[in-house]
Amino acid sequence: MKGSNPKPSLSIPTLNSSVSDTPSPALSSPVSLKTPADEGKEFFLSTRREDEPPIHVYELRLGPDGGPNKDRAYIRLPPAYTPYILRVSLDAGTPASKNGVFKTNFPLDGGAFGRDKFCERKLPTDFSKPIQVDLPISHAGAFVYWVEYDGEASEKRIKGREGYINIDPILRTQVRSPILSSDLNLLSPSEGGAEISPATVNLPLDGLAILTVVSKWMGPISQWRRHFAEASERGYTMLHWTPLQERGESDSPYSIRDQLRYESSMYDTGQGADGGKGKMEDILRVAKKEYGLLSLTDIVLNHTANDSPWLIDHPEAGYSPENTPHLAPAYELDTAIIEFSASLASRGLPTLVRSQQDVDILIDAFDGFMKPRNMWQYYVLDVDAEKDSVKAALSRKVVPWDDTDVSGKSVVALAEIVKSSGIIQGLGALGSRFGVHVNGEIAAGLVKAAFPTVADDADALAEAWGRIIDVLNVPLYAEWAEDTKIALDNMKNRLKYTRVEEGGPKLGEISKDSPLVELYFTRLPCRPGSDSARYALANNGWIWNADPLQNFALPPSKAYLRREVIVWGDCVKLRYGSGPSDNPWLWSHMTSYVTSLAQTFDGFRIDNCHSTPLHVGVTMLDTARVVNPDLYVCAELFTGSEEMDLMFVSRLGVNSLVREAGNAWDPKEFSRILYRFGLGKPIGSMDGATLTTLEELAPPFGQGPTRPCTVSPHNGSIPHALMYDLTHDNESYLHKRSAEDALSTAGLVTFAYCAVGSVKGFDDLYPSLLNLVAEKRQYEISGLDEGSGIARAKRILNGLRREMVLGGYEEGHVHQENDAKIDLTKHNLQYIVIHRVQPSTQKGYVLVAHTAFTKGSRERGFIKPIVLRRTRAKFIFGASIDITSYDTPQDASILRGLPGTLREMPEVVVPQGLDDEGPYSEIVVPEFFPPGSIMIFETQLQQLDPTLDAYCASDANAAFSDLTLVDLNVVLYRAEGEELDATNGEIGGYDVPGIGKLKYCGLEGWMHPLRHIMRYNDLGHPLCAHLREGTWALDYVHSRLTKQKDKFPNLARAAKWFQERFDRVKSTTPPFLRPKYFAIVISEAYKAARRTAIEQCSEFVSAGHEFTQDLALCSVQMHGMVQSASLDPGRPTPSLAAGLPHFSTGWARCWGRDVFISLRGLFLTTGNFEGAKKHILAFASTLKHGLIPNLLDSVRSPRYNSRDSPWWMLQNIQDYVTIAPDGISILSEPVKRRFPKDDTWVAWDDPRAYAYSSTIAEIIQEVLQRHVDGISFREYNAGPNLDGQMSDKGFNIDVKVDWQTGLIFGGNAHNCGTWMDKMGESRKAGTKGKPGTPRDGAPIEITGLLKSTLRWLSELSQTGRFPFKGVNVEAHGEHTFVTYEQWGNLLQQSFESCYYVPLNPIDDPRYDVDSNLINRRGIYKDVYGSGSGREWSDYQFRPNFPIAMTVAPELFDEKHALHALQLADKVLRSPLGMKTLDPSDLQYRPHYDNSNDSPDAAIAKGLNYHNGPEWGWPLGYFLRAYLYFDTRVGSGKEDPTLTLHQLHRALLHARHHIRNDPWAGIPELTNKDGQYCPDSCNTQAWSASTLLDFLEAVHEMSSA
Repeated sequence: MKGSNPKPSLSIPTLNSSVSDTPSPALSSPVSLKTPADEGKEFFLSTRREDEPPIHVYELRLGPDGGPNKDRAYIRLPPAYTPYILRVSLDAGTPASKNGVFKTNFPLDGGAFGRDKFCERKLPTDFSKPIQVDLPISHAGAFVYWVEYDGEASEKRIKGREGYINIDPILRTQVRSPILSSDLNLLSPSEGGAEISPATVNLPLDGLAILTVVSKWMGPISQWRRHFAEASERGYTMLHWTPLQERGESDSPYSIRDQLRYESSMYDTGQGADGGKGKMEDILRVAKKEYGLLSLTDIVLNHTANDSPWLIDHPEAGYSPENTPHLAPAYELDTAIIEFSASLASRGLPTLVRSQQDVDILIDAFDGFMKPRNMWQYYVLDVDAEKDSVKAALSRKVVPWDDTDVSGKSVVALAEIVKSSGIIQGLGALGSRFGVHVNGEIAAGLVKAAFPTVADDADALAEAWGRIIDVLNVPLYAEWAEDTKIALDNMKNRLKYTRVEEGGPKLGEISKDSPLVELYFTRLPCRPGSDSARYALANNGWIWNADPLQNFALPPSKAYLRREVIVWGDCVKLRYGSGPSDNPWLWSHMTSYVTSLAQTFDGFRIDNCHSTPLHVGVTMLDTARVVNPDLYVCAELFTGSEEMDLMFVSRLGVNSLVREAGNAWDPKEFSRILYRFGLGKPIGSMDGATLTTLEELAPPFGQGPTRPCTVSPHNGSIPHALMYDLTHDNESYLHKRSAEDALSTAGLVTFAYCAVGSVKGFDDLYPSLLNLVAEKRQYEISGLDEGSGIARAKRILNGLRREMVLGGYEEGHVHQENDAKIDLTKHNLQYIVIHRVQPSTQKGYVLVAHTAFTKGSRERGFIKPIVLRRTRAKFIFGASIDITSYDTPQDASILRGLPGTLREMPEVVVPQGLDDEGPYSEIVVPEFFPPGSIMIFETQLQQLDPTLDAYCASDANAAFSDLTLVDLNVVLYRAEGEELDATNGEIGGYDVPGIGKLKYCGLEGWMHPLRHIMRYNDLGHPLCAHLREGTWALDYVHSRLTKQKDKFPNLARAAKWFQERFDRVKSTTPPFLRPKYFAIVISEAYKAARRTAIEQCSEFVSAGHEFTQDLALCSVQMHGMVQSASLDPGRPTPSLAAGLPHFSTGWARCWGRDVFISLRGLFLTTGNFEGAKKHILAFASTLKHGLIPNLLDSVRSPRYNSRDSPWWMLQNIQDYVTIAPDGISILSEPVKRRFPKDDTWVAWDDPRAYAYSSTIAEIIQEVLQRHVDGISFREYNAGPNLDGQMSDKGFNIDVKVDWQTGLIFGGNAHNCGTWMDKMGESRKAGTKGKPGTPRDGAPIEITGLLKSTLRWLSELSQTGRFPFKGVNVEAHGEHTFVTYEQWGNLLQQSFESCYYVPLNPIDDPRYDVDSNLINRRGIYKDVYGSGSGREWSDYQFRPNFPIAMTVAPELFDEKHALHALQLADKVLRSPLGMKTLDPSDLQYRPHYDNSNDSPDAAIAKGLNYHNGPEWGWPLGYFLRAYLYFDTRVGSGKEDPTLTLHQLHRALLHARHHIRNDPWAGIPELTNKDGQYCPDSCNTQAWSASTLLDFLEAVHEMSSA
């Protein structure tokens, strides 16, 4: 046989740009040099046609690390009929954007695809704008991508998680005429129904209706036209052939003898010189052109026939004991089975196995037969040989032992050391008897070291080594015993199955030719003088529950030795190795096989896919797609894991996974399969209508025209399904369920929105599974005649499904109804109803199927009438199957089905009715509707408004464009407390059953659940159920705005817009569509309102990324008008809430400190200068005692107990002057003063109130001068009525300036005048009236704010823009004038000495520190000069120092500052904020619970509010400070992007939180490590504000 097959070439053919309907005759045919990727590039560079539709853009969002999340790791994209875009997007500043590069092997720039040829796109580096990369998609295939970027250590590149793209092929088939007439009557073939025409149409994968046929039952190809005609008449669009190549001696199609020749019996006149390829292509062309049938064939990559002639020339193509030595004992065992089987009679053993006793006798005898063979020798070390080896080494050469100390160790311990040291060679290799050994020289060194007392006695040392070997052998003998037991058990089970069991083949008498069990090795004829082991090749097979990624022919698998393989004795397993270089001939041969088939067929089914080595499958399919870029690939996987399935699908580019309806064990499971794999989208889906946006597409290649595009998010994919009612290798329904169930299953499968498949025997009601090997009869051509089983029904079903797929009936509903009147323990008579709908026209088809999972019953059972709201239904077709006999038809030459008659039903009239919910149709199942029956009805939604989708989305921008930011607060937000307050209790939050009250009354409240519902079409969500039940939500949305239009006139237009749309929805849509239209209206309104808000913001926001805009919207969220809180005591005005929901109304809404920490970020960076100015003027008017109120209380009863508030206000005025247009003018703005000059408390409407005015400049000066003069007063109305928790001394407010340092000191042990203002409340714990954090002394942030103010005023006064120069000081009995500059210089000189805690104790004398109180070094004190007895609190490491660094960085030694910030990054920074105290501090308690009234003083009633819990707002100051100092003296000095990337990593949690939390903000605080804190405000003004401050700083840096 040598030389009979020329060595194939391994070269890859040149890529053709497209595959014509005519298969290529040879690889050498002329091809175009232009690839599909070239054509795609050419398209985007070309001039846009006038009639060109918008380009579709699929947006794939990647995670911060550049990888897709689990759901998006695999995405399936549609065929590129017209090139489109895959847009990869990720957030700016995320880790993956750090010198990020997107890589993919899709040929983005044109040219040919190469698996290891990658295109790159550099990611944009702007930290303030979204990152998007547009990838032009132009052809089918399987591709991988990832993002590569710099790690935290810039020299290290990180490869992100891989993602996989599978692009569907373009399949074209012949156009067919409709199967229904215009009046909905079925058209027979003679009436022109489903008639083939010459025109072609693109066929989506969901339109595939595949019929599996076995060629050897079809006769020669000269007779195939009859089969084509039958399949085409029945509505199939593709034929699937089992392998057509030359078959081996078993005659199984899957045992291929010669991969490069077709089976000769198919050809009447011979195959021809090309092995039959040309004639095969001719007949397949007939199938496609004349009958509309595409072609699919199996490719078999795992094995070849055991009699393939080329194996003798190339035994290396299989696994043998020679090339895979660990198979040696398995081969020996296999040979022993032959010898034993041939000797049964001579041993007096039974040769016919009739009972379990015979099985036991034979296996016991075989066990005894094997014992003399001493198979244990493959496992263990030879004790005698080992001792001799040591002796020889002692006399020759010893390798000294230099590993673990072994002297004096026991033999057992020494054995463990030997095992762990790795000196045992051949362990587990099983390659030869006594192949396990230890190098004698090493062993001699070990025993000499272990037994020093006999180091010179060679015999004693050898014996000692022998004892060690004995210990080592114990587990090896046990391993041999276990393997032997498993092998014998498997042989016993197999012997019983093949010879005794009823379901087995009952092979008959045992002999040498029919051995005890199947043989695992094919023994090829040996060449003279050759080693027989070279020609003993392992057969292929499968293993129960095996790891599909493990090759069971390779170590460490012992599957052949343990007899675990269910073997195919006619197939030799192919040995590819790791690549072509390991087995060049085999790779070349199989490449030629695959390439040839790809030229001939439209698709492949990968046989035994789960056992195909991935690298083999990938390479072979890549090769196939070179010659056929639109090759369709399907496979059946038995991995037992959807995750593993997905890996094969994504790597190989499998277009469809076979799913079997027959695997369902009951109707409920069948419904699940239909829903999971064949639903399409649920009826009333909303993703397309709500998530698709119209945009302009920039040229993806940087050249060419801008094109309009539609952008929709891609959520990831599950593998596309090819749902078979029955496959060719499964039992018939007569055996699995009932023969009658064939019809109901056929109906349900064809109504699935996926590819579908069947086998000819299913339609013809074959009674049993046909044996691919033994069966020799031919198919009967039964057509559509009587006796054709369910074929006539299949024609109708396949015809309707083809029209539904091409018509876009992508929405579906699956309902399974139990038969409530029947005992389901005895019967399983249940109904499944599928409704398919075209979403635009709302035309549909309903299939009612009465399943027949059990035999015998003909009862109709009970099913409630099927009610279709506002929908007309007309009967199309109904049938049942009447089978007169279940006996297998006897015919020696023809395959025939059961005698069955398809009985069509008379028309079922669908009555219409009217009830409270409106008109409806009611499908009533007729009295005769036995199990297995089906009915089909055409449906049409009545009163359909075809313009409703467009109307609901129309004019939203106009309706919301005139709204102010305060109006938008009403439209978008409003927590329930705010809404009740603003409407005098009339309107509250909306309560959705199953969810509870929405967080906001405005659109954001609805959008939180809707985002999930819209993205995933989750119509089972409680909100959707509520919308179907009634129109209350629709009424609420517009009525709440209508009722408030008197106070907010601009809302009238928006309210009318909502009402008009919802009225139309209520009048024209059935309840099941209400969620869709509600979502359209709400989402369009939300987008328009959000757009209006963003357009009123600064360029920093409007051009910024999503995170910036989300944070900016917190300014709208927090700034609104309620009745109980105002900036004017006489009338309601908009005001800024500190946080929601707790600080939303009344005295708790507006806090001086919170307002001025929040104002810069929420108002100034966003461009709301007017809102900022009003707050500044309002608080400035309240200045009293040199302070502004902590609690404004509508300016009626302000409370003055915060020492830091005025300094925050002055910082904000400075920021306003710097940022706002003509900001300097605010300094001359007059403000009427709320209180008289002498600080007397008066009511707001007292004549003494607002009796005089001051300019803002004068107010600034007054703040400074009053502090210089000293502030000392007792709060007005001090006592329980003012504060029920504070002790009497806490109401005393004292503030002064220390002119030795320039610092401002204040407070006492009984009050807490900074933001860390928690007052003790627990009598039980003894903390009532005791502050948790007094911070009396000079808090570091006040010092920083003071220095910032002095620096600013000095600059203004020196340029004549501020009317004052300094302050008048009385110190040490002397009066003097101190300029702002002088005061600032004093602070500058004293700051480091007062606040810095040196890193090295040797430097302590240079600073004002008490070394005994220092807990952590290299930090800045939180306070300087804490009160007596609390000196230690100076040294607490808290997150306040970055505030001072941000506003007055000049105070700090830059290196000291950076080190302290780096410590804070490690010690204090948390997921959503900053820890308020160093975890090493004894006071650290990170969990805040205000209701906990325990005796533990540290936490009782939440005293630890600021002693560990993680607050949001300090994070922004930390980030700004770090950015400043690291870019000056840190890693960002040379490259600031290093710092920016580091700091943006700190924002990952905040990004995720604001995007996913229902409050759409950043919380006030969290507990340890970002855990939710129930007592926290869910969204806090300053938490969002300071992050905006940081992002704005980044924006300014990027713009510089």
